[in-house]
Amino acid sequence: MAVGITGASGAVYATRTLASLLSRGYHVELVITEFGRRLILDELGEQPNPDQFMSFLTERHGSEVSRGELTVWSNKDLGAGIASGSHRCDGMVIVPCSMKTLAGVAHGLSRSLVERAADVMLKERRPLVIVPRETPMSLPQLRNMVLCAEAGATVLPAMPAFYQGPETLDDLADFIAGKILDALGLEQDLYQPWKE
Repeated sequence: MAVGITGASGAVYATRTLASLLSRGYHVELVITEFGRRLILDELGEQPNPDQFMSFLTERHGSEVSRGELTVWSNKDLGAGIASGSHRCDGMVIVPCSMKTLAGVAHGLSRSLVERAADVMLKERRPLVIVPRETPMSLPQLRNMVLCAEAGATVLPAMPAFYQGPETLDDLADFIAGKILDALGLEQDLYQPWKE
């Protein structure tokens, strides 16, 4: 499974999704853009280097994350495995997804590893979940979301619900991370589904 973190607000959604995948034993291939790193620093108060990212997640989310395996790629490394369709990667989420990255994916620009890996998911017909976090949205941004959806991506805006009775910010992050896992076709127990 691949995870891209870009410079839109919502670092807590990214770390909760990563922790959930790792605690379920998945091998996660992580790409963080330059502004994604800045986002983690600004919103979570830390900027772990790639070699320490697993320790960072373990401190925030517990030892269960060590059940999985984490590979961190540079966003400039277009020779990374996830840049090729022959590399087995079951799906990808970009969380949060900046409007710049959204536009790059919508138009197949592949200027960075995040964009290229997303393009690979689309061309190989593998799950791609894009989690934009912006409001309000301009017409070009809305059109870019439509282009991504038409190409086969799932557009999952970071809009937490409240029917599950959240009490903390982590509860809201769990809802979005659970929705992401659902969209990737994975089991989740991060929030209770709607009950009649």
